Amino acid sequence: MSTRQQILELRDRLAAGIIGQDAVINNLLVALLANGHVLLEGLPGLAKTRTIKTLAANLESEFSRIQFTPDLLPSDITGTEIYIAEARDDKFQFQPGPIFGNLVLADEINRAPAKAQSALLEAMEERQVTVAGNTHRLPELFLVLATQNPIEQEGTYPLPEAQMDRFLLHVFVDYASDADEQKILRLVRGEDAGHGAGDKGVIPASAVLDARREVLAVTVADPVERYMVALIAATRRPTEYAGSPLAQWLSVGASPRGTLALDRASRAWAWLDGRTAVTPDDVKAVVHACLRHRLILSYEAEAEGVTRDAVLDEVLQQVAVA
Repeated sequence: MSTRQQILELRDRLAAGIIGQDAVINNLLVALLANGHVLLEGLPGLAKTRTIKTLAANLESEFSRIQFTPDLLPSDITGTEIYIAEARDDKFQFQPGPIFGNLVLADEINRAPAKAQSALLEAMEERQVTVAGNTHRLPELFLVLATQNPIEQEGTYPLPEAQMDRFLLHVFVDYASDADEQKILRLVRGEDAGHGAGDKGVIPASAVLDARREVLAVTVADPVERYMVALIAATRRPTEYAGSPLAQWLSVGASPRGTLALDRASRAWAWLDGRTAVTPDDVKAVVHACLRHRLILSYEAEAEGVTRDAVLDEVLQQVAVA
């Protein structure tokens, strides 16, 4: 079985266990292939946690879970130095925290204040953790999969901009259709009765690492690169588009991480589709997930109820394909 066939097999397994969320599954695989992190946002009960646990169950990996609560401490995430008394020599030894996993579920990340959330900054960006002056490398296969409830819900803390910017994708999880809801009912009923799919084995971690190397080989032509840069520039200099409400809607545009995210995610999207070169349609397919969390809207936009997705729709309409 080829590397791509293994990844597609992983996608089929996810689709069998997570019904009606094909867009979420595709974005999850894009992040996995692009070596990025994902923020899943949706109301409680929409299978955010189930999606991540299903991925971990079907991929050779070490799964760890961090339940974010208001009293969570940074050391509860990264680990700490513990004192060990020995007969000859007393010493401190590093006890790794749950961040030292392959697939790390940061559940309800916005239930903890910024002090706890900041413990993820170094790990997500530099793939390492520094405790007591010592740096500890994280595994090569390392993915933070965070879930959050809508910020309007009681008991939530907004994620700092620096934290949001470290997520490759921000994915919304919505309700399934009525037909899919009935399939979910039957699926869970069968699971409760013990009628599982059986042990099919797991997809090896090496398949993901090999796939990442193939994704890096996907080419991006100069016109497509200029299109990506133009999309980002439109969020930073909206006044250049006369007659468009972008200037009234946008306060702060996307950072350079947004450009890099578009490049990495669009190449992964093209690879999943079986192509070796990125097209503008690939960029359009990932632009909302890549940029919606990197924009800061103006007060006027917030007051008018303009969403970030609506702003990105306008950006796509204004920016011509090179």
